[in-house]
Amino acid sequence: MILPPRRAGTAHPSAAKYLFALLTLIITGCATSAKPPAPPLPVPQWQSSQLTESLSQRRQQFRSLRALARVNYAGPEGKHGFDEAVLVQRPDRLRLETLTFLGAILIVTANDKEIIGYHPREGALVRGRSTKENLLRLTQIPLELDEITALLLGLPPVESSAPWRQEGNALIYSPNGRIKDTLAFDSQLPVPTRWQRFNGGGALELTALFSDYITTPAGLFPSKINVEAPLQGKKLEIRFQDPEFNAILPADSFTQQKPANVQEFPIEMIGS
Repeated sequence: MILPPRRAGTAHPSAAKYLFALLTLIITGCATSAKPPAPPLPVPQWQSSQLTESLSQRRQQFRSLRALARVNYAGPEGKHGFDEAVLVQRPDRLRLETLTFLGAILIVTANDKEIIGYHPREGALVRGRSTKENLLRLTQIPLELDEITALLLGLPPVESSAPWRQEGNALIYSPNGRIKDTLAFDSQLPVPTRWQRFNGGGALELTALFSDYITTPAGLFPSKINVEAPLQGKKLEIRFQDPEFNAILPADSFTQQKPANVQEFPIEMIGS
């Protein structure tokens, strides 16, 4: 297109209109090319047989775990973030190593006989019977050993033989006529998404959220688990990295020998 001559220092009206139209087209095209995110798919209405079968299958699929994890803790004492080496062998074998760039600062081992906590920097070791109270002193999680090992493997610690009923996509476990556990399956696959534990008085004692499921050779595994104890005001966020499942773990991984020149104390000296 040939434009007629113009005076120096002035833009030709036709050129200005052309430029304005071009900019408008570009801006409009950019604005309309971005598509809004697709709405989430509706959660299927699961049948109770699908949910109970899924739980039974997952208990068979996940027997042991070896992984690194990033743990964030928040409670009355403050907030802390740390790395954790995790070894789990269901039902009653556990090893947790709290790591820093200088090495382990706490090593906890638990089996069906005893619980040991070793503090290398302090040169101190605590030892006690394998009980829920002693586990709480070292893990901040108010559960029995077999329940903790299940939870860390993404398995809600519900008693499969307890009476239950279905409400929507949730299973309600009520032994002795009282609600003890609720288990929700609010996703596109029949995998647990939320577990709640109630105490004898009916108060919510513990909650766990299972999310960020990944595909593994053993099956779908929640790479993030959030645990909250509302009555104590404590929260844990656990993010697993490169988990390995169902490897053979040596039995001596779940106990500790007292190193020389290390003082030993009863575990009851630690406040829960």
